[in-house]
Amino acid sequence: MGQAEGSLQKKLKPRHISFMAMGGVIGTGIFKGSAETIGLAGPGVIMSYIFAGLLLLVVMAAMAEMATVYPNRNMKDFVREAFGEKVSFIMGWMYCFMWLSVCVIEVIAAGSFLQYWFTEVPLWLLSLACAAFIVLINLMSVGTFGEFEFWLAGIKIAMIIIFIVLGVCLIFGVIPSDHTPYLQNFTNSGGFLPNGWTSVFSALLVVMFSYGGSELIGLTLTETENAERILPKVVGNFILRIILFFTLPILIICGLIPWNQLGPESSPFVQVLTATGLSGAAHIMNFILITAVLSAANSGIYGASRMLYSMAAAGEAPKSLARTNRKGSPVNTLLLLAVILLAGSLLGLFAQDQLFRILMAVPGFVVILVWICIALSQLKLRKQYPVKPAFKVWGYPYVTGFVVVCLTVIATMFLFDSQNRFSIGTCLGVLLILIVSSFVKFRPNRDRNENECSEK
Repeated sequence: MGQAEGSLQKKLKPRHISFMAMGGVIGTGIFKGSAETIGLAGPGVIMSYIFAGLLLLVVMAAMAEMATVYPNRNMKDFVREAFGEKVSFIMGWMYCFMWLSVCVIEVIAAGSFLQYWFTEVPLWLLSLACAAFIVLINLMSVGTFGEFEFWLAGIKIAMIIIFIVLGVCLIFGVIPSDHTPYLQNFTNSGGFLPNGWTSVFSALLVVMFSYGGSELIGLTLTETENAERILPKVVGNFILRIILFFTLPILIICGLIPWNQLGPESSPFVQVLTATGLSGAAHIMNFILITAVLSAANSGIYGASRMLYSMAAAGEAPKSLARTNRKGSPVNTLLLLAVILLAGSLLGLFAQDQLFRILMAVPGFVVILVWICIALSQLKLRKQYPVKPAFKVWGYPYVTGFVVVCLTVIATMFLFDSQNRFSIGTCLGVLLILIVSSFVKFRPNRDRNENECSEK
């Protein structure tokens, strides 16, 4: 029997939460989005990834600091503590909106990759199968889910490591090929920054989408034993791995193929593996891509379901969404997300191209807003902590303040990017609806009347 408002199980281990967050990050952003970032900035795009990674490091450190002060709370609770229920309500629903957009993209992408092998099966049916697979995983016990995601993300990470080693051997002629490029492709075709320094900032718009999902660690806190002690260590190791798993593969891609010869029609990884002449390279890469997008969707459903559960428990969403089954999974929330994924898969049947264009810019913009909220929460709460934090962000308040300014500038660039106009318009429309809803839901007169009724 489920419970009206059960508790989530504390069954996630450090390796689970590290790989879960990496599973959310290493997906279509790196395997397909890297073609766009390289096209924008050339080999110098690694500077965009490193800069965004440093911003992410401070945001994650801010979460780790607050977790040591407020145990058994997640990132939305930190925002609520700092800025109240209205901001918490808006951020929570925007975060769910972001992950639902990502999950729809990922299951449709997984279906399109499966069509490589099952050419006669309709895309919508393959996407539905992928959506059902992801929902079933999330209905498992938390410990089983964490273990499954650990291995799913592990396969993807292992293949990236193999790709890096293989690429280094090809670049320096350890593996013989028709042409050994050495480091020529980093200086030819316009040099390291062929489109100038401004291209590094233009690429940040796509890079932020690629890094979105890292903050999932902030939602695992209520399902992790001794989170306040474990999280600071996890953050340090995680951020280093993320930067390495993004910058090294891109250096390999740019080293093997001139940046201006990468086509947008397929993944740069596919193009590089094909260039090696390995038999079956396309099949291997297709398997990696399917694993990547399913892992990202898996992490996304986890993120959306736990945020909705947290909001329901706080009275910011229907109370029925706080119901858990015997395994500690928020079953009603997962059923709601299953219906939305079903609808998203059917949208892919009618408007696949338009859907990708509309949704791809949504996660990047929303994740910047979420990161800003996390950083601002740490800035405000530091002075009023009830206990001394066991871990502190360096250079307070200047480092965190600098990160907030940088993220605000990037968000503004999103607003004025003509290619993302429709997507950002959609985000701003949802944001406006949520702002109005927050004032209606938490208006003072209503709260006072409810308190008076409860006293009577």
